[in-house]
Amino acid sequence: MGNREMEELIPLVNRLQDAFSSLGQSCLLELPQIAVVGGQSAGKSSVLENFVGRDFLPRGSGIVTRRPLVLQLVTSKAEYAEFLHCKGKKITDFDEVRHEIEAETDRVTGMNKGISSIPINLRVYSPHVLNLTLIDLPGITKVPVGDQPPDIEYQIRDMIMQFITRENCLILAVTPANTDLANSDALKLAKEVDPQGLRTIGVITKLDLMDEGTDARDVLENKLLPLRRGYIGVVNRSQKDIDGKKDIKAATLAERKFFLSHPAYRHIADRMGTPHLQKVLNQQLTNHIRDTLPNFRNKLQGQLLSIEHEVEAYKNFKPEDPTRKTKALLQMVQQFAVDFEKRIEGSGDQVDTLELSGGAKINRIFHERFPFEIVKMEFNEKELRREISYAIKNIHGIRTGLFTPDMAFEAIVKKQIVKLKGPSLKSVDLVIQELINTVKKCTKKLANFPRLCEETERIVANHIREREGKTKDQVLLLIDIQVSYINTNHEDFIGFANAQQRSSQVHKKNTIGNQGTNLPPSRQIVIRKGWLTISNIGIMKGGSKGYWFVLTAESLSWYKDDEEKEKKYMLPLDNLKVRDVEKSFMSSKHIFALFNTEQRNVYKDYRFLELACDSQEDVDSWKASLLRAGVYPDKSLTENDENGQAENFSMDPQLERQVETIRNLVDSYMSIINKCIRDLIPKTIMHLMINNVKDFINSELLAQLYSSEDQNTLMEESAEQAQRRDEMLRMYQALKEALVVIGDINTATTFTPAPPPVDDSWIQHSRRSPPPSPTTQRRPTLSAPLPRPTSGRGPAPAIPSPGPHSAAPPVPFRPGPLPPFPNSSDSFGAPPQVPSRPTRAPPSVPRRPPPAVPGRPS
Repeated sequence: MGNREMEELIPLVNRLQDAFSSLGQSCLLELPQIAVVGGQSAGKSSVLENFVGRDFLPRGSGIVTRRPLVLQLVTSKAEYAEFLHCKGKKITDFDEVRHEIEAETDRVTGMNKGISSIPINLRVYSPHVLNLTLIDLPGITKVPVGDQPPDIEYQIRDMIMQFITRENCLILAVTPANTDLANSDALKLAKEVDPQGLRTIGVITKLDLMDEGTDARDVLENKLLPLRRGYIGVVNRSQKDIDGKKDIKAATLAERKFFLSHPAYRHIADRMGTPHLQKVLNQQLTNHIRDTLPNFRNKLQGQLLSIEHEVEAYKNFKPEDPTRKTKALLQMVQQFAVDFEKRIEGSGDQVDTLELSGGAKINRIFHERFPFEIVKMEFNEKELRREISYAIKNIHGIRTGLFTPDMAFEAIVKKQIVKLKGPSLKSVDLVIQELINTVKKCTKKLANFPRLCEETERIVANHIREREGKTKDQVLLLIDIQVSYINTNHEDFIGFANAQQRSSQVHKKNTIGNQGTNLPPSRQIVIRKGWLTISNIGIMKGGSKGYWFVLTAESLSWYKDDEEKEKKYMLPLDNLKVRDVEKSFMSSKHIFALFNTEQRNVYKDYRFLELACDSQEDVDSWKASLLRAGVYPDKSLTENDENGQAENFSMDPQLERQVETIRNLVDSYMSIINKCIRDLIPKTIMHLMINNVKDFINSELLAQLYSSEDQNTLMEESAEQAQRRDEMLRMYQALKEALVVIGDINTATTFTPAPPPVDDSWIQHSRRSPPPSPTTQRRPTLSAPLPRPTSGRGPAPAIPSPGPHSAAPPVPFRPGPLPPFPNSSDSFGAPPQVPSRPTRAPPSVPRRPPPAVPGRPS
């Protein structure tokens, strides 16, 4: 690129990028972009071409660059160019590159000087470049021409700002030497986005086109109108050189000869020219890379540590070693057994926070789902009473019975006990399904060995299915045991005397009404609390608003709020049932209703109490809670009526008392059975199913694996595992290589600190400066360097015009503002006939209309 240090840096950075590209990853070391900003025909494209060393950009007068050109330089053994809009087409003739840029520009902007912010993306591959991005931007203009819009100045400004506002962008502010530097639009834009001046480098072009006897020495020495990183002068090829096919190498030699032979620049020739500009930019790239390396190194070291443990297992990997396969098989089976037990018994490590699984879900089946299924299958009251009455009548036969027959009680109880088989078997199925799901989750760690994973899952699942039959047989046996003998001497059974006494109290219960209650504490246990909306009562009557509901075993109460201080109503649960209500299309609420089975009003004048929730899950949860309180879903009595299957019959008072007595006996005995079954079924499943499967995995799984297939077949790796191992080893080597390269970069490069800040406030004030007045007179420089004034405001003092016999040679100068003036104590002759300007930088006096750039004598 330009200097020896950068020549050493290029292969190091390329090694770093190659290390990552081998893994299909991009290097995190992002090099800066370089944006070339300046006015029209300032020489921006020529400066850009010098970086590539190729002549490939369009030329001409006026606005030539009418779309941003994003030029990506890529280090490559071959030299060619490739456009993004012509992907895959390699262009080795750079004249063709120029024609394609012109054609692509015209395709979007038209043929009449139009502009567009859509960039042209060009990649140049070469062994002589570093991987970085250069941006050629349209020249800043004030007056629209051709098809350009009236706000052309603002459009180009916004286009430039899109690129130079990035902190990762170096700004080359290009200004011709034959214009007024104090009015440089490029420097103004750079000052806005880079107030500290750390990213801005001034470039003075067209030094060879200045009038004879003028120079820009003070500017290039950064004494006049200074920048923090100073200015660099370059001499580009003229149009005559371009037409004469003068190559860039010859132009670079001519540029060097110009600076060495010019009396004003020969002492700073080593700091001028395109090679020095490349050197300065290279040093900025070096500084950026060195600034980025510490964080980059930390990221690489973190990645290295994260994979080091896994890589250790791969380093000595021998695919055909039988001892390795035996050891791996033992470890896999042991790990599977540990994982299965942890998921069933619970563990503090690797906790699933998204859903219940394993032992937690089985616990929920035992203590929530199974009891709910038992409650849900509770008998229908009217149907039960009908069955009891039929049983009593059929037992009495043709006779009229005087006493309540106990055989009716036994017949009804046995029928209800048999109904428990359904929920019990369903709980076994749910546990089996969860065990199989748990096995599948545990075998995910065996995925590296597909056959082992498949065989393990098959063997354990088969064993679970075998235990399923034995467990279900035992569950059915427990139910049959309960059916085989009805123990009416059970200590919790109420007996006939208490059942008759309770039946006589039924009517008293129904007359309690909506009053306070003095129930024993066991009946006052709160089942659920929460917010519900009463939806079927008009707003004027206090409905369609939320209340705080409290459900106990005996009542449903609601309050104004959750402080439970102001009770609105207490509804007894006797003879209540719950039914679904179709959701209204105008409401987002989900509704269920409570009603009285004896056709009584539930609440005041309302036969139904419609309660609304925000979601269907809340509705289901409230219905389950009501089930626990004894409020059952409405059975299909209407279906029986529709099918013509309902039978109307009447009972005499004696039969009604007998039905009520047996009904109470059945209720008492079934509560004993339910309590027993809810306790025994989970224990049976735990013993015959879950514990047995755990024992099988720990003791017999390995033996069955060995007998099922050959060890080599079981331990065959998957293609994904082999690929992952190779990728991990490559990544490990790439990370180590990258860390070595970073160390080499630190050794091979040096850091150049940023220059101290300078007073560049002249850029801000230059906006208010009027343009210099052109004149035909020329003003010579002073005979000695003049100190810069401390205050930059106010009109410039007059400058004497030396006579023809002046001691100092009359070397006129041209570009930019004038040099600073001496103190008022110095004596000068008569002032020259030039207009002064009310800014710190006095105007130059050009020979032709463009403003001049100040200089000083050699």
